[in-house]
Amino acid sequence: MSYTAVITGASKGIGLDLAQRLLEKGYTVISIARNAPQGFTHSQFHTVKADLLDTDAVAGVAQQIATDHDVSHFVHNAGLIWPNPIEEAKPDDLLGLTQLHLGSALTLTQAFLPAMKARRFGRILFNGSRAALGVPTRTAYSATKAGMVGMARTWALELAPHGITVNVVAPGPVQTDNFWGIIPKGSKRETALADRIPVGRLGTTRDISNAFLYFCDPENGFVTGQTLYVCGGASVSSTSL
Repeated sequence: MSYTAVITGASKGIGLDLAQRLLEKGYTVISIARNAPQGFTHSQFHTVKADLLDTDAVAGVAQQIATDHDVSHFVHNAGLIWPNPIEEAKPDDLLGLTQLHLGSALTLTQAFLPAMKARRFGRILFNGSRAALGVPTRTAYSATKAGMVGMARTWALELAPHGITVNVVAPGPVQTDNFWGIIPKGSKRETALADRIPVGRLGTTRDISNAFLYFCDPENGFVTGQTLYVCGGASVSSTSL
């Protein structure tokens, strides 16, 4: 069986690392992102440009991809943080990140479901966050990442009879542009945070793509509705991020 994976935000970081590893396995991979990755090309890798904050743009690319491809795997990896203390958080923060983290996932999944149901196989994955358990200054981010868990569990129940699994990978602090946008790269804050994580280091993109690969595997069809924290123990400690 051939597989086609759609990954949002596969232009860099976790998404690109996962894309490269799926390509090595013979998958066709389609990235939905605002830009193509720099310095990377592959005959089976395609970029569809779109801003996932734009509902009309998402609907357009969803239909385009579903028409051109039988999607077997959908990984909703794209995300933004938009940190604000509660006094400065705005309803617009919630609206924007709800569209990015949840609304765009719903639109894309609805477009890909007919092909998954037809072959009685599918893998739907969310890139969640340890922040769903609470992190200061993350009102909109934590709320919408927590929403992923509820949505994934609901979809898992609805789609299990069709051979489609739905799971969440929830990273802790990982060395990506999103992380360094909050904590400067190479700073004392970065070192101090790494020291507070039980395993004594920050995560890497490879740590997270390892977890996604497990859920992507066609042989792992007995695991659905689950959230796997890949966080160096931060989700079970009293560490404050």
